[in-house]
Amino acid sequence: MPRVRGGSASREKRAKLFRITKGYYGRRRNVFKRAREAMLRSLSYAYRDRRNKKRDFRKLWITRINAGARIYGMNYSTFINGLRKSGIEVNRKMLAELAVSDIEAFGQLVEKAKEALVR
Repeated sequence: MPRVRGGSASREKRAKLFRITKGYYGRRRNVFKRAREAMLRSLSYAYRDRRNKKRDFRKLWITRINAGARIYGMNYSTFINGLRKSGIEVNRKMLAELAVSDIEAFGQLVEKAKEALVR
């Protein structure tokens, strides 16, 4: 009985790896060992950064809200506290969008927050 070495399976495995690493620089795209190292590293970076993206966007939204609130003489934490006390529930993504694109509507929210803090 002849020995089966799995040539077609090995070739397909290499071809799949090279399809993934297409566009990488230098030997990272066409030498199996280097391509595998690069692919594993890129997959781990992608996994990590899918989580970091959520943090980064939240930081960006908070920065934009803070900048918008300071135009009306408030800082971020008192603004959020005032919104909470007034019963207005708007997420940070939408607040940041209002602060950037519709500053008048954002100003009305700031006024509502100020009123809630006075009470």
